[in-house]
Amino acid sequence: MIRRCAELPAGLRLAGRLAAALALAALAAGCTVGPDFKPPPAPAVKAYTRTPPATAVANATAAQQRFVLGRRISADWWHLFRDRRLDAVVTQAIAGNQDLASARATLAAADEAVAQARGALFPQFDVNAGISREQSSEVTLGFPIKTPPFNLFSIGPTVSYALDPFGIDRRRIEQQGAVAAYRACQLDAAYLTLTGDVVSEALTIALARDELKAVDSIIKGDEENLRLIRSELDLGEATELDLQTATSQLEADRTLLPPIRQQRSVARHALTILLGRLPAQWSPPAFDLADFTLPVELPETLPAQLVRQRPDILASEAQLHAASAAIGVATAQLYPNINLTASFTQQAVSTSTLFNPASSIWNVGAQLLAPVFHGGALRAQKRAAVDAFDAALANYKQAVLTGFGQVADVMQALAHDAQLLEAQRRALKSAEASLQLTRTDYRYGGVVVLQVIDAQRLVERARLGEIRAEAQRYIDTVHFLTAMGGGWWERKDLAGPADARKKTTAAN
Repeated sequence: MIRRCAELPAGLRLAGRLAAALALAALAAGCTVGPDFKPPPAPAVKAYTRTPPATAVANATAAQQRFVLGRRISADWWHLFRDRRLDAVVTQAIAGNQDLASARATLAAADEAVAQARGALFPQFDVNAGISREQSSEVTLGFPIKTPPFNLFSIGPTVSYALDPFGIDRRRIEQQGAVAAYRACQLDAAYLTLTGDVVSEALTIALARDELKAVDSIIKGDEENLRLIRSELDLGEATELDLQTATSQLEADRTLLPPIRQQRSVARHALTILLGRLPAQWSPPAFDLADFTLPVELPETLPAQLVRQRPDILASEAQLHAASAAIGVATAQLYPNINLTASFTQQAVSTSTLFNPASSIWNVGAQLLAPVFHGGALRAQKRAAVDAFDAALANYKQAVLTGFGQVADVMQALAHDAQLLEAQRRALKSAEASLQLTRTDYRYGGVVVLQVIDAQRLVERARLGEIRAEAQRYIDTVHFLTAMGGGWWERKDLAGPADARKKTTAAN
């Protein structure tokens, strides 16, 4: 016969009522011991540097950048460079990068740990079933009757519930949630590092290609000088020393090519690996600096908001939160805990009588476990948790200092990049004019070939310097955008489990 819920045995109904009553009493009187975490306040500053850096240069021929305070950073910040091939490469990297995949899986595991810890808030329900072969003892029975061996069948539910009056389970859930938030920040940091590295490697490829073009032009000039000197040597207007000097300059300039080619190869391979592919499987596009547009308006985050946008600072804050919750766990272990248990078992020597009312066995109970003496271990554990929190707080403060320092450095770097590029362009213009005059004088016998070679060397250095200064300006722009947080909080493809994501960081 099927037993309805309303027809449960009286013992089990009594156990359920007692467990419910004790649970309500514990909830009414319970509390969560330990500190309640509050994020440290943001630094009370209004600027990243004592003197605001100016990226614009008076009468500059280069594009003038400026910082726009309070402007939001786009999630796809690399679109500011306006290169479709770059956009496609970054998209492929986000989809295929293995570090990002690992960070996603680690975050998912951390969120499951939160769910596991939350299970302690609910009653634990199990079903026990067993069969055994037994022989009773004559001494145990109390009279000299030897019973034959028999089978014993049992089945029934068991319910247990920890009242947690001082919140040790709630603090453990809080601690695991903070660990999950830390893993979420690691995912954000991996995304930010990945996108910054992809754009930087693309710019490095473009720099190497432009440097190779410049060196090829230099070598063609050297070859033209050598041809000219050989012609003049045949006419008796040049010396063997002139010939050797021109040859030496040509060979010296050719040595510039292998290191630049190696730099390009390393950047190409690094970019390929960032996409999660092997160098033999994929080749990056042939980027050139001329393909990129330099962002002229740079979104500058308010200093008070930077701590809510940089993943490294948020990760350090999450670790601080976990350390705070650990103090609560250690504190709760100094107090008693109460466990409620109830069970109902059907036990019989044959399956035919297993569900007979006479075969019912039930029990209900409450257990109080209170620490009395542990040799000072529990107190030491709490003190250690407080010390760990102090260490985490110092680490957080250092992360803030480092983050603000990086922003200050890159802002100054952009100002200096603009000045350097302008100086390099003036130097190139002056060197080209000097070379033109020197070549004219050489044709008319006013100077010797060594002076022409020296003038050309100045042009070479100025041209390479201009290319490198321009590329560095692009790369430092990437560093600035990533130092500001890179807009990771607006990307939907990074959304992890809801418990681990801290969407409040998007309130900028």
